Amino acid sequence: MVERTGWEEKAKGIIRGEVARRSVTYAPLVKRLGEIGVDENERNLRNKVSRGEFTAGFL
Repeated sequence: MVERTGWEEKAKGIIRGEVARRSVTYAPLVKRLGEIGVDENERNLRNKVSRGEFTAGFL
């Protein structure tokens, strides 16, 4: 099993917290990201957040 760093867990928590705080599901989030030029699909976005593996620029 891959060991996560504290930063990965923090970033994952930030994204999950903001999604919950704003009551946004992944489908509308994908649309919003597309509007600012971030090309993701819902499945990939869920996987990224679940793993906590994404770039600082994405965050």
